[in-house]
Amino acid sequence: MATAAGQTASGPVQGASGTMPPPYVPGMVRAGHDDAPRIRRTRRAELAIWWREIDHVLLACILTLMAIGTLAVMAASPASARRLSTTSVKLDDMHFFVLHLRWQFIGLVVMLLAAQLTREQARRAGILLGAGMVVALMLVPVIGTNVNGAKRWLGVGALSLQPSEFMKPAFAILLAWIISWRQRDPALPVMALSIAITGLVAALLMAQPDFGSAVLFVSVAFVLLLLAGMPGRWVAGAVVIAVVLVGAAYELYPNARHRIDAFLGGGTAFDQVDLAKHTLLGGGWTGTGLWLGTHKLGLPEAHTDYIFSVVGEEFGLLFCGAIVLLYVAVVARVVWRLIDEEDLFAVLAATGLAAQLGGQAFINILVNLQLFPSKGMTLPLISYGGSSTVALCLGVGFLLAITRRNPYLGRDPYSRPAPRFTVKGQPAQLQKVLQRVLSR
Repeated sequence: MATAAGQTASGPVQGASGTMPPPYVPGMVRAGHDDAPRIRRTRRAELAIWWREIDHVLLACILTLMAIGTLAVMAASPASARRLSTTSVKLDDMHFFVLHLRWQFIGLVVMLLAAQLTREQARRAGILLGAGMVVALMLVPVIGTNVNGAKRWLGVGALSLQPSEFMKPAFAILLAWIISWRQRDPALPVMALSIAITGLVAALLMAQPDFGSAVLFVSVAFVLLLLAGMPGRWVAGAVVIAVVLVGAAYELYPNARHRIDAFLGGGTAFDQVDLAKHTLLGGGWTGTGLWLGTHKLGLPEAHTDYIFSVVGEEFGLLFCGAIVLLYVAVVARVVWRLIDEEDLFAVLAATGLAAQLGGQAFINILVNLQLFPSKGMTLPLISYGGSSTVALCLGVGFLLAITRRNPYLGRDPYSRPAPRFTVKGQPAQLQKVLQRVLSR
């Protein structure tokens, strides 16, 4: 059948200049072609799209924290290197700084690669990583490496891997995926399944023992379940269970008992937390300057758990305040990014990853301020770390991938639920319809 000006649906158009191919119509197959034409994007075009969709503010905050971490490890490296040196092995003052640069470079590459994933690819990667790390956590008590009285690492030759660190980003994505099933079928027992998985992970962590990480995982799960609409009686039950578990940890784990007693009793002048507080306040508001601090020389784990105190001594309390604001900015930016998000999985996964990052940061900071019992937890993106640095960067990459958004597409106005104004327990619009029907 002819269409216009002699054009047919399956043939070319005859024009003054010769034969021209028919215009492409979506859904119509051209004559002689099996498939509709496909748009092929080059790698450069894909990167341009990624750069347009990525959250530049969030990325800038993350890179700033990593830059501060480079400076902080540079300041703390001499203290830790001298403390860990022996008569037979003398570590160079910049030993941990050089290693940190290597791990940061690897972490940065991992973060950028993960950030280029689509939301679906990030979900699948998180689920597979979570399943693998659960198996690894089961192997840790059996074949794990004992360091400082705890089995938390799996050693492969000269390399060591801490499964709990890689479980952190995977856990948030795995739990968000399970809870999002509720959107398809509200009858599914997603709450019970999420609590069971959280309990399994917490039990595996306590077997190491790693009380601090167990607390962080349970806290992230609580935030996600609360966001998903956990009933009030479940919230009360979760609080009671948490209190019981803390009491059990106090009775069964001497290390946890010692740290809680030290926190409640104020400790002594030689306790780690007390030394960290004196180091933090040693530089005043503006600090002593790079490599000019003296309190850090007696501080254990200056390059990891207590690096915030080293920053306070050498760069000042004002600089520490800027670090706190950066962490607040990361969490607030993620929340702002999710305001108009329609995908339940994306909301839960991004919230879990942000809560994990922010929660670990503020636990570490509160420990350095002597406002929380010592947990042996690093400061994210700032403390020195090997596998922990890579795992944190992987989690940030997942966060950047999940919060990607086309800036030219707004929320679908037809998907937004209409406002509900209730009158005696019923929507006002329904009340009006009923009144019209009854008045006839």
